[in-house]
Amino acid sequence: MRFSSHEPHELHVPQPPREPHGPHGPHGPRKKIWVAAVTATTALAGALTALLLLLPGNGDTSPHPVSGDEALRIALARFRAYEESPAEVTVRLPAAETGDGTITVRAVVDHHVHRAVGAYEIVDDTRTVQGLLAWDLEGLAVARPPTAAPGAEPGRTTARPPAPDIVTTAAEAVRRAGTLKREEWTRRPYSTAPLDRALRLVLSVAADRPDNAQLLARSGPLWLRDERLDGHGYGVFSGPRPGPSASASPADDSALTYWIDTDGNLRRVTDRMSPGHYATVDFVATRVRTDVPGAPWTKG
Repeated sequence: MRFSSHEPHELHVPQPPREPHGPHGPHGPRKKIWVAAVTATTALAGALTALLLLLPGNGDTSPHPVSGDEALRIALARFRAYEESPAEVTVRLPAAETGDGTITVRAVVDHHVHRAVGAYEIVDDTRTVQGLLAWDLEGLAVARPPTAAPGAEPGRTTARPPAPDIVTTAAEAVRRAGTLKREEWTRRPYSTAPLDRALRLVLSVAADRPDNAQLLARSGPLWLRDERLDGHGYGVFSGPRPGPSASASPADDSALTYWIDTDGNLRRVTDRMSPGHYATVDFVATRVRTDVPGAPWTKG
């Protein structure tokens, strides 16, 4: 945005006729005052223009503290995620701190019951491991692989029941999980492993009410840039870890980055696991027509 100074290209000052008193005649002082006023106005307008160009939202593309509208977008993101669940998510992170290999989890998360079920795949230079995974606020559960049938020949991989087909999609994972009994899952509490951190993040990015935009803004979230994903525009923000302790986590040192559109819809979250290595959570589909099954949480 620029203010126009309306300064003429050339300043023509009419010369009064010479009078005996020379420069001290009646027109001399008035001419000097008018020229000084024009010069001062021009300088002020230029200074204002330069200042406005430095303010966020006026063409500046460097990271800056969020505006009121941007703080509101962030405050709505967790509530929008809650409203849109059950939703399909994809989690990706390195399989090791060295960055070798990848872990991918394709899941359906239901923020209303704080549970998720999905298919995981671990790939590195030597192997590929696949299976079913479920998690809630307390910990995670892994579906046990089929066990050898009693009386099977040594070394034979006969299983009971027959080994199922490989599950690769979130919908398939939910359907398969619905056929398993509670005892077919192995549960454990969360650890500090990167995968556990990423799974807990999936459940933490939703809330049944919007956050307080004013309090959130005080925690120092930053606008980083605008970016397009799948043909849609998103604001990319550095922000505090979601939850009641958000105000205690300065965003300028945050490991979390959020992709949020102008309506407050959350598309992606990344979490820095170690220098140069990130877990990425993509909300790839919302309002899926699949409920998270009760096992492994149901009793009996």
